[in-house]
Amino acid sequence: MSRTGDSTSGPHLPGDDHADTVFSALLEDSAEDLYENAPCGYLSTLMDGTIAKINGTLLGWLGYERENLVGRKHFADLLTVGGRIYYETHIWPMLSMHGEAGGLALELVRADRSRLSILVTSVVKAGPDGTPQLIRTTIFDATDRRAYEQELQRARDAADLEREKAEREHQRVQKLVTTLQRSLLPPVLPQVPGMEVAAYYHPASAENVGGDFYDLFPLTGDRWGFFLGDVSGKGASAAAVTSLTRYTLRAAAVYDPDPIAVLENLNTVLHHRYRNDEPRFCTVVFGSLTPGMDGAELVLSTGGHTPAVLVRADGTTTLIEYRGGMLVGAVRKAKFTSVEIRLLPGDTVLFYTDGLTEARTRGRERFSEEQLRDLVADLGPTTAPALIEAITAVLAGFGDGVDDDTALLAMSIPPAGGQQA
Repeated sequence: MSRTGDSTSGPHLPGDDHADTVFSALLEDSAEDLYENAPCGYLSTLMDGTIAKINGTLLGWLGYERENLVGRKHFADLLTVGGRIYYETHIWPMLSMHGEAGGLALELVRADRSRLSILVTSVVKAGPDGTPQLIRTTIFDATDRRAYEQELQRARDAADLEREKAEREHQRVQKLVTTLQRSLLPPVLPQVPGMEVAAYYHPASAENVGGDFYDLFPLTGDRWGFFLGDVSGKGASAAAVTSLTRYTLRAAAVYDPDPIAVLENLNTVLHHRYRNDEPRFCTVVFGSLTPGMDGAELVLSTGGHTPAVLVRADGTTTLIEYRGGMLVGAVRKAKFTSVEIRLLPGDTVLFYTDGLTEARTRGRERFSEEQLRDLVADLGPTTAPALIEAITAVLAGFGDGVDDDTALLAMSIPPAGGQQA
């Protein structure tokens, strides 16, 4: 067939029929071959994250056999610890609400435990009846592999030296841990005029130092600052990060008490301090509190933290949802938002770390945020000390089901005409 004037026939190499035949054969690659050997990774998962299909390119990057992943692992299993947290707190909600999430930077863990920096775009695919059935993900290699592996090897060598040093100084470190643990929490909470405050710290283990923390302190005028959070990891290193976090939050609040500015300062400090070491980050809620004649004004900003529980004077109980608010210290330019709440006489608010909502009630069943809200709602109108006492009893009832430390902080306005505890 003549190609003159036929734009659909494809390019022609004049005088070279053999080259023309080879080129035509290349154009006839099957769709399956194009999928398997694409220049990017392709991954399909069920809605619960179970890997249903993966192409050869991504398998080659990861160093896994197909049968080791398909039907056996979740996409989140291939991510770093920080990546899994980010996926659960940000990517999955985006997919649930919008059906897509694009341009996200993550790290995959290869079979040899090395890391691969990637950019991810995911789209939810629905069935004929509109029910979401699959998540299709496209993955691009976002690093210069050779430079990354060299940097990774240097990090491994440095980590080996640190481990050797830690082993030699084990006894001295244990003494330091004990000292740091005592500095993580205030010995007593100050009295806030016109309010009741209460707190509790529940250690999951007597042998490991956790990273949960809280504090309440006066600022200028009649304003108060408070925070509650949880540093990743346990042990001496987590305690050191917690100590740095508490100092930074207090200092930042004195410099600029705006909650968003406080978290931005903390993010800068943590990311700069630990960006070349093992990543360290935390979830935290910071708030400014201004008591008044008929209540109190709260301005809250959160960094990836659990929603607070608000109990109104009539017993109505809700979770305070924070829009946005990334993990603190995980990325250089983290974004934070704030929410304002008015506490009236008889109102109570509870802040807590995820050791409470990740506690096991039966087997692998976890105590959810919704269950916490319902439990608090059953108490009806309450006060900060009464609420902390009730949650403390719940934690004690979980026994060995509490896998992580838990910090609680509650504030309340005495009912109109009532007496402050």
